[in-house]
Amino acid sequence: MPASNAKNNVAANFEALDLAITRVFNAPRELVFAAWTEPKHLERWQGAPQGMTITSNAVDFRPGGEFRLCMRSTDGVDNWLQGVYREIVPPERIVFTHAWIGADGKSSPETLVTITLAERGGKTEMTLRQTGFTSAGARDGHGFGWNSQLDRFAEYLETL
Repeated sequence: MPASNAKNNVAANFEALDLAITRVFNAPRELVFAAWTEPKHLERWQGAPQGMTITSNAVDFRPGGEFRLCMRSTDGVDNWLQGVYREIVPPERIVFTHAWIGADGKSSPETLVTITLAERGGKTEMTLRQTGFTSAGARDGHGFGWNSQLDRFAEYLETL
């Protein structure tokens, strides 16, 4: 196989492992951005999938700032996550790295999450794209978690 075709196949495989989720929320973009990023909102909806509770959350919300949080499952298992904010453009875009921290203190392969918010006639279209997965299982597991978190987020937005 010529080198150019091999390169294209590798790119296609990485794209196949990307996760993309689009949701429309019945709220203006500025409110969606605030509810996603401000502590006063996050403590109410937890910023986590259904059944998970944030027990520790250290956030330096600025480009180059780091975050580290712990999500506790209903069976008491702690799941640690860390990353770095790469880009923040209120109220339209947030880009950050994402890596799980194992019990041994080592992090999983890092992925990149890009969240974009577009105004749609008083509603907000959110597109979440996560790249850098090394397996379909990891991508699909994150898809399940993100969709659960977005369900929880939508429920919270309805209370505002």
